[in-house]
Amino acid sequence: MATLKLFFSFLMVTVDLISSMAANRHMLMGNQMIDSNWYDAHATFYGDMTGGGTMQGACGYGDLFKQGYGLQTTALSTALFNNGLTCGACFEIKCFNDPQWCYPKAGSVIVTATNFCPPNYSKPEGNWCNPPLKHFDLSKPMFTKLASDKAGIIPVKYRRVLCYKKGGVQFQIKGNPYLTLVLLYNIGGAGDVKVVKIKGSSTGSWLQMSRNWGVNWQTGTKLVGQGLSFQVTTSDGKMIEFDNVVPANWQFNQVFDGKKNF
Repeated sequence: MATLKLFFSFLMVTVDLISSMAANRHMLMGNQMIDSNWYDAHATFYGDMTGGGTMQGACGYGDLFKQGYGLQTTALSTALFNNGLTCGACFEIKCFNDPQWCYPKAGSVIVTATNFCPPNYSKPEGNWCNPPLKHFDLSKPMFTKLASDKAGIIPVKYRRVLCYKKGGVQFQIKGNPYLTLVLLYNIGGAGDVKVVKIKGSSTGSWLQMSRNWGVNWQTGTKLVGQGLSFQVTTSDGKMIEFDNVVPANWQFNQVFDGKKNF
């Protein structure tokens, strides 16, 4: 009897462990899932081999080299861009099922979403960034790791992966005395931001920020002359609090290191 009880106890622990592993494998990310499955898409490239033409963009980033993204970037089609909510997310991409152009031992590349590939409705065919197509417009150096640039366009497999960034989350304060705009970048983990809250040293409570565009978040509360703290939540629900990141004597366009990352 004792042996039977021990067996059932072991069985229940095993079931719980398997369920936990499955839950961790399928982590809900808004309307998307991060898991080990690969999904079909296509890829093209833009810019040149030095990254020219890929700076700035619809996510609101600036110099991608200074901000830690370098050449490992991609623009997303409408179906993936999600009105900018996917900015900062990371994808693993590999060339698939095109022996004419795919390099045989290319492996995969990991890129961060930093821009938008806009749709073009002027032609009925050949507009790869039009809905509902899932498409990556890679930087040229990333594309040419997978295939020859003579290919123009290649079929790919992709999946969402965690972002690994060096150093802390960065906060750039922009805007004006009446509208504080904060650009967040170098975000690890899920990479894409869902919620940002800000607290001034004199406000006493956390203020919900709204997304202005891309990775720029705003508040109309006057915060000039106050030290600033932040709460940042990524799309997987993980939140980190960055206390007293910005000193009270901050100036617009300054960048501050959060010291922590996801």
